[in-house]
Amino acid sequence: MQSRSCQYPFVESFEETPLLVAVLTYIGYGILTIFGYLRDFLRDWKFEKCHLAREREEQKDFVPLYQDFENFYTRNLYMRIRDNWNRPICSIPGAKMDLVERVTPDYNWTFEHTGNVLKDVINMGSYNYLGFAENTGTCADAASECTVKYGVGVSSTRQEIGNLDKHEELEKLVARFLGVESSMAFGMGFATNSMNIPALTGKGCLILSDELNHASLVLGARLSGSTIRVFKHNNMQSLEKLLRDAIVHGQPRTHRPWKKILVLVEGIYSMEGSIVRLPEVIALKKKYKAYLYLDEAHSIGALGPRGRGVVDYFGLDPSDVDIMMGTFTKSFGAAGGYIGGKKELIDYLCLHSHSAVHATSMSPPITQQIITSMKCIMGEDGTTLGQERLCQLSENTTYFRRRLHEMGFIIYGNNDSPVVPLMLYMPAKIGAFGREMLKRNIGTVVVGFPATPIIESRARFCVSAAHTREMLDKALNAISEVGDLLQLKYSRKNRNGSEGTDCFSFLESHQD
Repeated sequence: MQSRSCQYPFVESFEETPLLVAVLTYIGYGILTIFGYLRDFLRDWKFEKCHLAREREEQKDFVPLYQDFENFYTRNLYMRIRDNWNRPICSIPGAKMDLVERVTPDYNWTFEHTGNVLKDVINMGSYNYLGFAENTGTCADAASECTVKYGVGVSSTRQEIGNLDKHEELEKLVARFLGVESSMAFGMGFATNSMNIPALTGKGCLILSDELNHASLVLGARLSGSTIRVFKHNNMQSLEKLLRDAIVHGQPRTHRPWKKILVLVEGIYSMEGSIVRLPEVIALKKKYKAYLYLDEAHSIGALGPRGRGVVDYFGLDPSDVDIMMGTFTKSFGAAGGYIGGKKELIDYLCLHSHSAVHATSMSPPITQQIITSMKCIMGEDGTTLGQERLCQLSENTTYFRRRLHEMGFIIYGNNDSPVVPLMLYMPAKIGAFGREMLKRNIGTVVVGFPATPIIESRARFCVSAAHTREMLDKALNAISEVGDLLQLKYSRKNRNGSEGTDCFSFLESHQD
């Protein structure tokens, strides 16, 4: 299939951090660190109570279980804004949700529920891209019927007596959906990466990993025992240099050829909102005879005219990707993950994957949820609902990103990505933004160091097809209001001008 990359502009924006903002951010972290050491001094002298786990006095001479310095960030920075995370919800995570109200009597060390519920909070944080996280409709009915027939749990592994006909039906459907020979489903998305990469590579193999890959990919690479080298995010020059050096020099000391070279990339990077430059990655993979592992956790169902992910987005041949991985936790409103590829690959993983051999099989109602939602996307349910949701997600993404840009915020990522990071930068603004948005009945996700670089704290919005224009406008008005309150409109780009239409171009805005 011919690539679409030259027919549709590939526009990604990573505007440079304003110098003054960067300086103030470092100063903010510096002040927090100084006060952190002061409070630790007061705790050591018993002037202030420490709630965190510590060594007992009689174990002072033992090898410490808790590294005091490693917990410094948790004690003195994270705890100040901990109320922004782990909020319990008491409804489906749809376009709107209900939050359990809680208060803290000890500055976020512990929380108490008040018994009140915050109703109809607009959900801008869940990965519910196509709106299938719902408790009514075809998917919910099918999952309910499946629960009555099969029960909730399987209580065994696939290799023993936990292999249901529903599992095999799902795997055949996933293979057709992806356009590959065969596929395999797993009960946990994180384990799909972390437990299968060690089955594919080992000692004497080389893994080339994007610097912004998800923790599951990083863990899987480390567990494999392979040599790991990291290339700059979405930078094809950096990747090619590593590939060339690997071919020329081979393994360290012996200079023998690598047994296998595996390139790890994601479809949509969940913290940056960027899309992998897949046509160029495939070209390099073919040129240097490497293997390609593509993680489509966020892109499957959310990209492409048919919802088939980043391969569909660029109009590429699925056979050019050696290992296609993805999850069911986002666009399908379920849980678990899959790997697709050639039949030989799947047959090998059935015998050697830790997730397949040792993990309990996927729950039957979850399996049915995936089957029903996937058939809806494919149009095999006899309706156009799936295609309508794909179009709605694309429209909502374009509208939401355009409005934020016009307001003057610095937004990262690709114009077609439903993951929308809004830059906050300063540590004090992380907690303030989340709290102020919740006051306006908008649920958001805020992220800071160490999940992001120290000066690149952000709020991450996830657009859904379930969001109506009224919901988005209400959220945008609240974001603009909070942006003015906290002075977050840092962008120096022309708010009414075009960001450019060159194919595969990264656009940066520099200070005058």
